[in-house]
Amino acid sequence: MRDRDILADISFHDTLVQAVFLERLNRFVLECELPSGSKEKVHLPDPGRLKDLLIPGGPIWLQESKDPRRKTRWSAVMTHDPVNDMYVSLNTQYPNRLVLEALQLEVLEELEGWLLEKAEYKVGGSRFDFLLKHKQNGEKLLLEVKSVTMVEDGMGKFPDAVTARGARHVEELTHLQMKGSYQTAVLFIAQRTDLMGITSAPEIDPHFTRVMEEAARHGVRFFGRKCIVTPERISLSGSIPVYTEKD
Repeated sequence: MRDRDILADISFHDTLVQAVFLERLNRFVLECELPSGSKEKVHLPDPGRLKDLLIPGGPIWLQESKDPRRKTRWSAVMTHDPVNDMYVSLNTQYPNRLVLEALQLEVLEELEGWLLEKAEYKVGGSRFDFLLKHKQNGEKLLLEVKSVTMVEDGMGKFPDAVTARGARHVEELTHLQMKGSYQTAVLFIAQRTDLMGITSAPEIDPHFTRVMEEAARHGVRFFGRKCIVTPERISLSGSIPVYTEKD
């Protein structure tokens, strides 16, 4: 039986291999040393800076790909934050997979009454993560999911690198909310457990901070959830507050 605090999860089925991170070759490729001693180029699914997480000589957990067409045989799955003694997921696709399962199960309290209608829903020239429909009045809601890995003084920070794409998505949600075309929301998924809330990072991307504040003022809703990460699985867990205004 699933723990009542676990809303959805992805099991790694003992497929992860603990390696040593050596260096980051570019945004999407790492060099790691496997237990055998061989050095391998590894795909990194998270293009963020990850400067506090990717530490040369530190542990990193990899998963082998079964796709013979891939240029890299291995993918980075998770690492360990030594300062906060915390496992952190490095795969930005996991939040969407977890939220999809939670929507299908209708277990997200912050979206109670909303039913999943479609994933990857296109509006104009943009594609949003999920389209929901209210079970009573038939209203439509566009939901964007954002991955959070950076933490500072117990607060999750987004983004950890400038994100023109992320800002554009939030601007478009604001426009659609103001038009009355859709209800709109952003769900931040922290791929770690050790944080009390989530906020923007104006020191990294001041434009995104301004866009987020403007969106909140015009009715875009912001929600947060954290994950429990272990070498065995990543699980979607409790809700955490999102702060949209600067102190």
